[in-house]
Amino acid sequence: MANLLSPLTIKGTTFKNRIVVSPMCQYSSTDGFANDWHLVHLGAFATGGASLIITEAAAVSPEGRITYADLGIWNDEQIEKLKQITSFIEAQGSVAGIQLAHAGRKASHDKPWIGGKQFTSNHENGWLTVAPNALPFTEGEEAPVALDKAGIEKVKADFKSAAERALSAGFKVAEVHGAHGYLLHQFYSPLSNQRTDEYGGSFENRIRLLVEVTEVVREVWPQDYPLFVRISSTDWTEGGWTIEDSVKLAAVLKEKGVDLVDCSSGGNVPKANIPNKPGYQVEFAEKIKAQTGILTGAVGLITNALQANVIIENNKADMVLMARELLRDPHFALRAAHELQHEIAWPAQYERAQWR
Repeated sequence: MANLLSPLTIKGTTFKNRIVVSPMCQYSSTDGFANDWHLVHLGAFATGGASLIITEAAAVSPEGRITYADLGIWNDEQIEKLKQITSFIEAQGSVAGIQLAHAGRKASHDKPWIGGKQFTSNHENGWLTVAPNALPFTEGEEAPVALDKAGIEKVKADFKSAAERALSAGFKVAEVHGAHGYLLHQFYSPLSNQRTDEYGGSFENRIRLLVEVTEVVREVWPQDYPLFVRISSTDWTEGGWTIEDSVKLAAVLKEKGVDLVDCSSGGNVPKANIPNKPGYQVEFAEKIKAQTGILTGAVGLITNALQANVIIENNKADMVLMARELLRDPHFALRAAHELQHEIAWPAQYERAQWR
């Protein structure tokens, strides 16, 4: 029976356990470039035993950033530092993944610890955002520009080019960010998509951009390398996207060559009623996995080894993605192995600190 510390092979990649570092924005880049903060931040998770370390959302274009300080992968010069990071992660026996993202109408913000407000397009740290329609995320914000056909083609091309750069940088897993109210989620949710062309209206039309982005990424991403997609499994809002929609979407993504659906939720409207309690999103991963057969990742207030282990043992998901708990304890996997009485390899430099 699989457990939290058991290996998992997807395509040609074997993950040494089921613990995944979920993407966590650091807002610490200049012009999209990774730096020593990212090396140390991500590297710590590798020395701590996590099997897969996924970068924070890496913007596929400057206008796709959430803030002016976001990580990016829109030009070739950004590859060099990322390659140093992936090399270090691999040297520790972990796998390096990257989340490819476009924030859409939720772009052009200040850093969260400075207030996080959205800048207008005429601000020195702001720009004009884009979306399915000219509908701002919150009242009072500058309206985004509705993407025309040329703009949609640019988004697809940007994701494709970013995937090619990610490959050059040494990443072995790519995750398309289609959750949390960012651009691709904005298209598939009826709460934010009021288009009347082939990208709006019906379920098939609203998921079209996410599916097409997935297709162009899969074109350049090696067939032997895993491809993930993060979705918001529900909008938590009446009239919005539902878990039933997510099951249908996951079935389509599986046909398009997606290997795992990372099952998050919410983010597309500011006043959703989200029940923030331990493991509140696990049921989505369980349902999508059971009804489509695709691999799933569970995420959301998973904070201890026993809780995470039960998810895997009970076949509710195939991987567990953790964020805040790993910020508190980057060596969570080493501690989890001790608590679950499971042997796990330690970095030689840390062996003298093992629990006895």
